[in-house]
Amino acid sequence: MKIRTGLENILENPPAWIRGRRLGLLCNQASVDSRLRHSKDLLHHALPGGLKCLFSPQHGLNAEKQDNMVESADEMDPVLNIPVFSLYGDSRDPGAEQLAGIDCLVVDLQDVGCRVYTYIWTLFLAMRACAGSGVSVAVLDRPNPLGGIQAEGNLLKSDCFSFVGMAPIPMRHGMTICELARYFLDFERLDLELHTVGMNGWERDMYFSSTGLPWVWPSPNMPTPDTAAVYPGQVILEGTNLSEGRGTTRPFEVFGAPYLDAGAVRGQLDRWGLAGFVLRDQFFEPTFHKWSGERCRGFQIHVTDRNTFLPYLTTLAILSAVRKSSPADFVWKDPPYEYEYERMPADLITGDRKLRDAVDAGAAPGDMQATWREELDGFLESRRQWLLYPAG
Repeated sequence: MKIRTGLENILENPPAWIRGRRLGLLCNQASVDSRLRHSKDLLHHALPGGLKCLFSPQHGLNAEKQDNMVESADEMDPVLNIPVFSLYGDSRDPGAEQLAGIDCLVVDLQDVGCRVYTYIWTLFLAMRACAGSGVSVAVLDRPNPLGGIQAEGNLLKSDCFSFVGMAPIPMRHGMTICELARYFLDFERLDLELHTVGMNGWERDMYFSSTGLPWVWPSPNMPTPDTAAVYPGQVILEGTNLSEGRGTTRPFEVFGAPYLDAGAVRGQLDRWGLAGFVLRDQFFEPTFHKWSGERCRGFQIHVTDRNTFLPYLTTLAILSAVRKSSPADFVWKDPPYEYEYERMPADLITGDRKLRDAVDAGAAPGDMQATWREELDGFLESRRQWLLYPAG
């Protein structure tokens, strides 16, 4: 089944609230329709003279920049001859002077269903800025590649708020970007004209492979939907000295380090009996980033059952096994991380300082999972009010 995105729906019949307004568009290279045509070109032609500027998130308009404070500069779009304002540079939210030239900010971004993927927080900050400037926001919906049923992990604690999390949601939230916008509106109590343009045909049990839509990488290390499947767990490795596979052709699926004792890690994970994946031994030499040019021993995660695989719990279990097997070599990375210069990156990523302590203690995954089960159930119940598609 091919899904119609919010972009395609708004183009088919532009509503009255968008016609005749001065528009900004927050987008990147993944902002395309089912025929791989970019939203900036489509909106430019559908609403002649309406598109006044573009805004780009982390990694840049063309998703070419690498991770963690590799900034993009403002520029001009060479085809449309309009400014492109970077929201990952000198500032991470649009300034009043940038918003002064528009009446409505249109947001068309492909999220990956994980709390620490920064595009949803760029949306969050943009909504706050637009509320303060009297500019409306229109969010065009796209599929959550991880589906819309399962959620996983602890809720983000307030002492871990940062650019990789500004509201108490779990690591895998199971919401679309429009649903998150509705939640942000309520969470921040914004006085904002918000429009959400939904999809046709998307159902909550759909993974990206079921949508019939083309995948364009939304960031340089998110090359396939398979990457997104493991990302809600493997992103924690950014806060450690384990390679998360940057500098290889399968980032986040591949991981390891020169010191990793693969046999010990595999043996411990087998004893814990987690489901839905296979770890295949993998040697690799990253071409950049951690352990660049060094031979790493590790694994590739092959997801065999998306319905039983728990990416967040699985990576916490992997880290607990690595910590237990290589206590002298495994290290938590120090700041900076995403414009935070004091708190530990792993704490910002997991959203709860106690999880780092649990990994250090070699805690079993079931024990870690038990610490968030009640609050996750509460989140699943409360999120119903913001959903646009039946929850079943």
